[in-house]
Amino acid sequence: MRKRNSPVDVTSDQDGGKHSVALLRGLQILRAFTPADASLGNQELIERTGLPKATVSRLTYTLLGLGYLNYDSALGRYSIGPATVSLGYSGLSTSAVVYMAKPLMQALAVETGVAVAMGMRDGLEMVYVANQRPETPVTLRLNVGSHLPIWKTSMGLAYLAAMNEGARDMVIRRLVEANPATSDTILRAIERGLESYARHGFVTSFGDWYSYINAVGVPFMPTDGSQLVAFTCGGIKDLAPVDECLSSFAPKLKNLLAELQGRLTGAIPPSGQHQITRAAQ
Repeated sequence: MRKRNSPVDVTSDQDGGKHSVALLRGLQILRAFTPADASLGNQELIERTGLPKATVSRLTYTLLGLGYLNYDSALGRYSIGPATVSLGYSGLSTSAVVYMAKPLMQALAVETGVAVAMGMRDGLEMVYVANQRPETPVTLRLNVGSHLPIWKTSMGLAYLAAMNEGARDMVIRRLVEANPATSDTILRAIERGLESYARHGFVTSFGDWYSYINAVGVPFMPTDGSQLVAFTCGGIKDLAPVDECLSSFAPKLKNLLAELQGRLTGAIPPSGQHQITRAAQ
């Protein structure tokens, strides 16, 4: 997975100077780690966060003492500690959306033969909070915690399509500011995503992120007050050809959302007979 090579953005247009600088910087250290990183050294943390060496040293010492980081004295490198892992899994385990969606996602993954994932926005990226794969030798090897570009993927475009206009405009502005050389490409991709969602109720990404990956995506706003998420269904082109994505994966994914909403509201009991494979109405 791509490493973050620029400082983590912790600013907000609406912060009003109320942030705790020490807390934000501590979180920058933790957010510098990606699923691809077994460990990071001081210099890598400095490069990824943009923080001074003395600040990084002070924060890593504190986080180490609290159990949020581990330190390998032989290698001189840090890794995510048990307190961070516990915090993350506690958040996921208490989410009714994640809990109720996972068996539906697994059933769809087995039926379609491709991966089904759920994600939330993390700054200018999407992060996997759940992922189910079929038991096949060839599939996308992305896991919970993996980050994806918000404007190149069906997950990100679906999420943007369901955001309120003001919040979406802010994200788009920040994307353009962070990537001025590709601003026109970003704006066109988002415009296509919004049009697709308005017309079809789903978005697509056919070779836009990686040339060999096709996927469809749909947003989901739970009625229980939980935050907006997005679901995707897709994989390598041989397993997810364009016509199959449009004619099969997209309707099945929308049916999954309908059943998930019903389970969250109690309209459909967990053992109900509603099937995600039912043809789209």
